[in-house]
Amino acid sequence: MSKVWFITGTSKGFGRIWAEAALERGDRVVATARNAATLADLVERYGDNALALQLDVTDKPAVEAAVAKAHEHFGRLDVVVNNAGYGLFGMVEEVSEEQARAQLETNLFGALWVTQAALPFLRAQGSGHILQVSSIGGVNAFPIVGLYHASKWGLEGFSQSLAQEVAAFGIKVTLVEPTGFSTDWNGPSAVTAEPLEAYAELREQFAAARAARLGVRGNPEATGPAILKLVDADEPPLRLFLGAGTLDMIKAEYAKRIAEWEQWDDVAVAAHGIVEEVA
Repeated sequence: MSKVWFITGTSKGFGRIWAEAALERGDRVVATARNAATLADLVERYGDNALALQLDVTDKPAVEAAVAKAHEHFGRLDVVVNNAGYGLFGMVEEVSEEQARAQLETNLFGALWVTQAALPFLRAQGSGHILQVSSIGGVNAFPIVGLYHASKWGLEGFSQSLAQEVAAFGIKVTLVEPTGFSTDWNGPSAVTAEPLEAYAELREQFAAARAARLGVRGNPEATGPAILKLVDADEPPLRLFLGAGTLDMIKAEYAKRIAEWEQWDDVAVAAHGIVEEVA
């Protein structure tokens, strides 16, 4: 049976690629973007299988209305993809209050509003799969994108809780964690804070390290089949990395964490205090 998708941020990048992958195989897609005009070609190519809606995910009432309209139009929702988001570049000290709040409003709260709006429909039908587009930066962190990490770590946290809360209703949750791909995440869609001279040397060092770490960027088009395989799985994972080198990176990161926790475990245990046994 064909699936009904609700995807945010489908004007370009992963959202567009995944919408097209779903439509190409005969699924139906509710595609949303801040500018609905960018979605006109999807409707032209795929006809009644595509519904284009204008949506700013930071507008909670608009999110609720869009999700309700999507459900009314197609009669169900099978896959909800929270893809809308952007990168904020700047050291923690450099980021303005406005920039920090805007980053969290889109990347974290936008996904939360869509998730909350979709859940009553998914619970009622006893099925559904929520895909939260996180990042390798949702399980690791680097300089210059601290507030971006904050938004993705927040998404990771509530989504892991959510997966446990909704499992009994037949609803699956997967955090999709891409590494570096040739999208415009760090291009026109990105926001950059005003740099401070104090961080100039670190900025140069990080840029060189990042270029060496990422190597050849992934091809976004290759993620389409992976996402289709994910949503077709009977038992999808809570987390799915996208891209080469991700597993090795996280193994190394967690090895460092465990070594440090073990080194300080005596302090941690001592901090528990003495618990007197009751006779």
